[in-house]
Amino acid sequence: MSTPQDTLAISPAARDALQTWLDQQRALKGAAENTLTAYRGDVTEFLAFISVHHGGTSGLGALAKITVSDMRSWMAQTRSADVGPRSLARKLSAVKAFYRWLAEREGFEPTAVLATRSPKFTKKLPRPLAVDAARELISCVETQARDPWVAARDVAVLTLLWGCGLRISEALGLCGADAPLPDVLRIVGKGGKERVVPVLPAARDAVDAYLRVCPHPQQAKEPLFRGVRGGALSAGAIQKVMASARMQLGLPASATPHAMRHSFATHLLDAGGDLRAIQELLGHASLSTTQAYTAVDTLRLMEVYNRAHPRA
Repeated sequence: MSTPQDTLAISPAARDALQTWLDQQRALKGAAENTLTAYRGDVTEFLAFISVHHGGTSGLGALAKITVSDMRSWMAQTRSADVGPRSLARKLSAVKAFYRWLAEREGFEPTAVLATRSPKFTKKLPRPLAVDAARELISCVETQARDPWVAARDVAVLTLLWGCGLRISEALGLCGADAPLPDVLRIVGKGGKERVVPVLPAARDAVDAYLRVCPHPQQAKEPLFRGVRGGALSAGAIQKVMASARMQLGLPASATPHAMRHSFATHLLDAGGDLRAIQELLGHASLSTTQAYTAVDTLRLMEVYNRAHPRA
């Protein structure tokens, strides 16, 4: 994460260029605020390193003369700060995106930056829950809260994650105007990408059950899911509920709210769902992201094979 010292080490021209690029990412590509925050931090750290590496603040001219040696030094220092290969790859990706834009605007050759190889790392596969485990988890959550309306609320949120494949932020972003839930929801996900998600009867029933007992009056522009005091329900509250339930059931730490979304995709794939359709339901910009679930499916098949085949 960038610090005030990082920002002071960067020339005003470089700061202005970075801000202009971020503004364009927001306006033209619909980048999410969390993405922009990560971009700002990653690129700011890089620019600060280059400035100090060259002996002090420098303008855009110096940025156009970055060498392969400079890139190696930056990557070495970043790794020495206990930054893993996955995080370093993310930082490098942000730096390359910024430099590609800056080189086009300023008319210089960015090869030293763009040709830098990303560190190799093993991609983490999604870790979904088995169907029975997902059911048990929701049943467990239903018995945890002291207040019946809180229990109904938690069940409704988790049922939406598993039954509709929503991200936790998307479920908590629903407002009173969305209730009662229609047959399909229009969800605006990452990067402002809109998708249509069918609502299962079980999810609709769970939300209706919550609304019948919720003590806080529903208003069109207010959050659908409320905290105990009536404010917007936080993702942290649902994460705590999941953590408690998984401990009771002996489930792994990977059984998080996001794992319910993974389970939605995996269970659809297991049932013969089309990969393209699942991509649309999840709101993935790239099919390659969705294809990770096929690796999970293949891995499970191999585990069954190795366990059951007499010659395995």
